[in-house]
Amino acid sequence: MMFTLKARLALVTLACLSSFCCYSIAASKTPDATSSKTKATVTTVAGDLVAGKTKSEDNRCQECHGPDGNGLGPAAGAAGKFAKLAGQYPDYMQKQIQDFRSGLRKHDLMLLMAKSIDDTDAADISAHFANQKKMQGNGSGSNPTGKNLFISGDPARNILPCTSCHGVDGKGLDAAGQTIPIIGGQDWHYLERQLQDWRRGERHNSTGGVMNQIARQLTDTEIQALTDYIAGL
Repeated sequence: MMFTLKARLALVTLACLSSFCCYSIAASKTPDATSSKTKATVTTVAGDLVAGKTKSEDNRCQECHGPDGNGLGPAAGAAGKFAKLAGQYPDYMQKQIQDFRSGLRKHDLMLLMAKSIDDTDAADISAHFANQKKMQGNGSGSNPTGKNLFISGDPARNILPCTSCHGVDGKGLDAAGQTIPIIGGQDWHYLERQLQDWRRGERHNSTGGVMNQIARQLTDTEIQALTDYIAGL
């Protein structure tokens, strides 16, 4: 990817919904599903994916995230700047919507969107995107620095390997009491922006603040390498 860090960060300033988190995120099943700073009960419900398809269009979700949840950006192709939602776990998406609505997660556009729909709408829209084919990378995840951080972490700096939660392919986990988001194949612009936000403390809705702790240890070069690798999975 022939972009400077400054150019890459400029492209991602409008990245929206899906998350990047190398730790478990509990949905409705666990009351402590936010950060070490704030605790709140998150309630999720099963959605209607047929209704969700219509609602995702009516509520303009598709304008940024695409009809199939694979994101749209400044140009066609892989260089999109909005989060992919394709195949993402519905409990996780509902939690993010509720976090935007409550202010636990900050994004001006997503705050407006989250407040314009109710929990039933959020569940239906999440069901629609969850029903799409899981996001996939282009197989280019060969960055050795990124691969090493993803698989092994760095114990000397208390950096957990991403695989410990997200799995070797970055496809996360959706089980009773625990939802870990899909990150493998996610857009690199979006992933990079999230890690930058975790590091600066602008985002802090991971369990126990673990993502802030990890991101603070990463350099700009390591963030680029890691997001290059993950996006290609």
